[in-house]
Amino acid sequence: MKFGIVVFPGTWSDRDCHYAIHDVLGGGADYIWHKETSLFGYDCVVLPGGFSYGDYLRAGAIARFSPVMREVERFAMSGGVVIGICNGFQILCEAGLLPGVLLPADHLQYRCQWVNLRVENNSSPFTSGCHKGQVLKIPISHYEGNYYADEATLQELESNEQVVFRYSTASARITSAANPNGSLHNIAGIVNREGNVLGMMPHPERACEAILGSTDGNVIWESIVEYYQRRSG
Repeated sequence: MKFGIVVFPGTWSDRDCHYAIHDVLGGGADYIWHKETSLFGYDCVVLPGGFSYGDYLRAGAIARFSPVMREVERFAMSGGVVIGICNGFQILCEAGLLPGVLLPADHLQYRCQWVNLRVENNSSPFTSGCHKGQVLKIPISHYEGNYYADEATLQELESNEQVVFRYSTASARITSAANPNGSLHNIAGIVNREGNVLGMMPHPERACEAILGSTDGNVIWESIVEYYQRRSG
């Protein structure tokens, strides 16, 4: 299986993603410059975290128009697996591949800290290796990670089980104190209606080795590989 990691001007989690996929898990991974116009040969596309184009206008608003995004859209529409992490989540929302928007945190602070994520849906390509209700310890590193959508969109996300991760306590309780940015419904990650595009604010690539404080992020990459293997027979 081959992962393609998209690099925009200002991206800085690309190497972390490459390390987690290639060095820790032994998977195939290439960097894809944002001006590329082909994703041929890739099985999963990763939009990593960072500050693409300096987050001018809005986070992800300019990156959404990079040439590679036309191919990311085609790739996703054809059923390809796409994961957007932090700034990647913001780009996916700006591109219309995921609903909603990421606003500045309600406390108006940039925060880099460990959080707990409760797995709400374990039938997605990204969580098949988890059990529903499992709590993952994964760090965040953002300012604009406050997920917002109108009430109709939120109801649709909930009824279609598109909320994949929710901020929780270590004991899996959903509380306001466990919410690090004010996201509605404690939402930390969602998928599109088809389930093949994930956006999440926490960084699974930074929870890939025990020395970092957690290996819980690996289950997301491993689930993607397992999904690909099942689909390809």
